[in-house]
Amino acid sequence: MDKRPYHHGDLRAALLARAGETLREGGVGALSLRELARDVGVSPGAPRRHFASKQVLLDALALDGFERLIDSLVAARGGEARPFAERLDAMARAYVGFSLSDPALLSLMFSAKHSPEASEGLRDAARRWAEQGLALIRDGQSRGEVREGPPDRVALTVLAPLHGYIGLAAGGAPLPQTPDRGLDDVIASVVRACAPE
Repeated sequence: MDKRPYHHGDLRAALLARAGETLREGGVGALSLRELARDVGVSPGAPRRHFASKQVLLDALALDGFERLIDSLVAARGGEARPFAERLDAMARAYVGFSLSDPALLSLMFSAKHSPEASEGLRDAARRWAEQGLALIRDGQSRGEVREGPPDRVALTVLAPLHGYIGLAAGGAPLPQTPDRGLDDVIASVVRACAPE
């Protein structure tokens, strides 16, 4: 019988890293705590010290994804002295870049946040993600750079085209043969949709 020691530096981080790889390679169905233990070289029960179930592991992956995405959006938004269109452009590119770098994680993030078993931490991270865009819209409205209306409705005119673009790009749809693969045009359209009437 192969007995593996429990001790493994930062086991939680190692499990999350390997789980992320497995998610990209085979989807949620390929994830198993027992297989993760084998992959990182620990006993089959060791992962349960950090993740009581597969659902807890999925929540942790999604939470980590939201935290990284929020950090990326905050960094892209930059200072509030910049015009709305510039900040929106930077945030949109950060969002699309994050999403296309790991579409399986993005899918997990958005499905996990709606799960009845989602942790409060995950729901909070999803709210903080949404607040990044809403704050940008509200600020643009206060400066007269964004059309009036409920910020969540205006934000929908931003998110819907970006998610459509992400879906097309991740799905392998033929995109324009330009250096940005048509993203400039999508963002320009979004900026026009946000402009005051």
